[in-house]
Amino acid sequence: MKEKEIELVPGSKYVVYSVGSEKEIMQTSGTFVGYSYISKDEGGICIKMDSSHGPKEGLIRIIPIGMILAIDIIQEKKVRKKKDKEEATHYFS
Repeated sequence: MKEKEIELVPGSKYVVYSVGSEKEIMQTSGTFVGYSYISKDEGGICIKMDSSHGPKEGLIRIIPIGMILAIDIIQEKKVRKKKDKEEATHYFS
């Protein structure tokens, strides 16, 4: 049986567990809004924090890819499939 490929989809809700300070695990819950470059060699995921973060609700947290320990999928949006061939644009003169 072929397993479903999982990808992070903008608008989906996740709980991300990442490395914090020393022995602490940081938990970030909210809506995935996209990816970001932190430096030339490292990227991160951007999570718009939910009400569980109190006064930080609505702020976007960038979590470096290398710091992620686990991700729980809370609510998944459907992936929009792109058409293989885009419609040609017609120009009239």
